[in-house]
Amino acid sequence: MPKQFVPLIENKSLFELTMTRNKDICDDILVVSNQEQYFVVKDKIANIKKITKNKLKFLLEPIGRDTAGAIALACMSLDEETIVLITPSDHLIKDEKNYKKVIHQAKKFAQDDFLVTFGIEPTSPETGYGYIQANKNEVISFVEKPDKKTAKRYIEIGGYYYNSGMFMFKAGVFLQQLKLYEADIYTMSKKAISNSKQTNNTIKIDINDMLNIPTNSIDYAVMEKSNIVKMIPSDIKWNDIGSFDALSNEIKNDKNNNLILSNKVVKTINIKDTIVVDTDDALLLCKKGSSQKVKQIVNKLKSTNETLTKIHLTGFRPWGSYTVLQEKSGYKIKNIIVKSNKRLSLQSHKYRNEHWIVVKGVATITINDKIFKLQQNQSTYIQAGDKHRLANDTKNDLIITEVQVGSYTGEDDIIRYDDDFSRS
Repeated sequence: MPKQFVPLIENKSLFELTMTRNKDICDDILVVSNQEQYFVVKDKIANIKKITKNKLKFLLEPIGRDTAGAIALACMSLDEETIVLITPSDHLIKDEKNYKKVIHQAKKFAQDDFLVTFGIEPTSPETGYGYIQANKNEVISFVEKPDKKTAKRYIEIGGYYYNSGMFMFKAGVFLQQLKLYEADIYTMSKKAISNSKQTNNTIKIDINDMLNIPTNSIDYAVMEKSNIVKMIPSDIKWNDIGSFDALSNEIKNDKNNNLILSNKVVKTINIKDTIVVDTDDALLLCKKGSSQKVKQIVNKLKSTNETLTKIHLTGFRPWGSYTVLQEKSGYKIKNIIVKSNKRLSLQSHKYRNEHWIVVKGVATITINDKIFKLQQNQSTYIQAGDKHRLANDTKNDLIITEVQVGSYTGEDDIIRYDDDFSRS
């Protein structure tokens, strides 16, 4: 579950806070998302009060190619004169009054055909952020993530700002600059948009077109090369919560000076300034101040345990979620939650048989030509090769236990024949 969807701040996700913060500032909202997260995005939006549905559009990427391509695709779907505010959905901004002020300042520059970036007034010598060197609104240089000594020097001499990753410009002006400095990204993005599948509010990019877009960030591709960039110094109480250390700065400690976000009891003895992250399938221990290095651990895991970096024991799907309770050679046990009036695809499996037990709710079951209902504590059996479907036609969540038995129980052993979410 990407961090922007986790309810971290007062039981709200950073995505929800971002949408709420901008829904009254922007005339329209275009959410650029990986297509696997589309239904999570829609669920989170449903929690936001007074958001006008006709203001919302979605651009779905089958695979990420960094920010330059994503922003290019977004701008190509808009009128050239549209002023675009680009904002990540995983940042925390607590001073919304000043936020509106800096957005207003940026809009004036954007109207005059400048590319605008937002520099955050630094509060400490952070090594996890890129920096912008500037004199008022004039950008001098973009600086890579520094070491501690260099970051301290930036704070001492002044004129350096955290690079927020937020931007504003006319869609057409950005595309002109992209075409000038990174023509391949421009050309491949234009092809991807022309080949995309579009409905009233959704744009779906083909995976082959997406793979042809070179991977690059907007900073490297355009901002660091362009001579029409302006920066707005922004004192908006910003935090990108890019590490567990950053998260700890936003949540109050308890009376023992501990910060605990858990329903699980974790006890330690004589440990100080230590971050403990415990999930069902992984345990992380690290010294406070070093949690930025978690990316190095992930890179190492990709070569030794790639599955762990891709699939959590709990998987979220458009119809609900599942949690793997146990997995051994030849079998897997899952807890499955199907949301109200949702159903899984009509599907079959080649290598596994399945046993379903209704724990809570009423299940509507399809097996080949038969359709029937199961109540709590009733069960059924699906043989490998059977076409089957699980549905919840009620107003309450359906919970079942699924036992898979077979020579292979991987998530990719699935053939879809019909699907409400266009995955067949």
